[in-house]
Amino acid sequence: MLRIGLTGGIGAGKSTAAARFEELGARLVDHDELARRAVEPGSAALVDIVREFGDRVLRDGQLDRKALAGIVFNDPAALARLNGIVHPTVFAMSQAEDRKARNDGVPVVVHDIPLLFETGYGDGFDMVIAIQADHAVRVKRLIDGRGMPHAEAVARMASQATDAQRATIADVVLDGNGSPEHLRAQVDELWGRVVPGASR
Repeated sequence: MLRIGLTGGIGAGKSTAAARFEELGARLVDHDELARRAVEPGSAALVDIVREFGDRVLRDGQLDRKALAGIVFNDPAALARLNGIVHPTVFAMSQAEDRKARNDGVPVVVHDIPLLFETGYGDGFDMVIAIQADHAVRVKRLIDGRGMPHAEAVARMASQATDAQRATIADVVLDGNGSPEHLRAQVDELWGRVVPGASR
């Protein structure tokens, strides 16, 4: 079973690439979704988060993501404490997904991990793919496609690793500057090269 780590900055086109991998037959593991599941009401991680940051991060028994983001966004130490709670849980969940895929006979599993460089898990995959796009392209996508204010778009991008940092852990870098079709074509070409017996 080929395990691929897929990463890229916000607005680079990672979701487009992930969707194409899934269309081609890969099992997709969305680590943002795992992170949401990890902090569901009643979870050990949510209990630990409340213990660390207080009841102000709860609303109606659920994690108030906006309140938590307001605490950790500009506080690296607080963010590190949060990651220390959430990331091990997500990692364990991802390992469970791998075991299930292996039992199901799935040939390729793609782990969609926006913060792969930041978490330090890049060496845990058979292959790491990074999607890169120019700063201006990403800002425009976030403003036009997600309705994000310019300042927020720039701040979100600045809070993540740089393309150069992600490239240091990547075996393959795909160009996300063009159209979705252009990126999907790159995924198709890569799939044909690395997946035995793959057809496009």
